[in-house]
Amino acid sequence: MDHRQLVRTIAAGRIVAGTALLLLPGTIAGRWIGPDARAPGAKVMTRAMGARDLAIGAGTITALANGQPSRHWALAGAASDLVDGLATLLAIRHIGARRALPLLAVAATAGIASYVAAEHLD
Repeated sequence: MDHRQLVRTIAAGRIVAGTALLLLPGTIAGRWIGPDARAPGAKVMTRAMGARDLAIGAGTITALANGQPSRHWALAGAASDLVDGLATLLAIRHIGARRALPLLAVAATAGIASYVAAEHLD
C-alpha cells in the first residue's frame, strides 16, 4: 500500500466514524467514555467531533481524487487523532482502561500513520 492509499483508507474510516458520531452520539461515544456520553452536553461535543472527522475525511478524499494538495489534510487528521488520544489518556482514570485503550490504539496508529504518510504527499 502506498502513502496515498494509506491516507485514503484512514480518511474513509474517518468519514464512517464521523457519520456515526453525528447520527448516534450517545451510543458511539458511550463505547469510548461510558454513560456520560448520553448527557445532552456530551452529545453536543460528540456531534461536533463527528462533524470535524467527517469534514477532514471528505476533504482528504476530495483532494486525493482531484490531484490537489493533500498533505495539509493528512496533517489535520493526524493532529486531531493525536489530540483525541491525548485527551483520552488524560481522562483514563475517569473512563477506565477498558474503554480508553482501544481508542488510544486507534488514535495513535492513525495519527502516526497519517503524519508519516503526509511527509510523502504532494
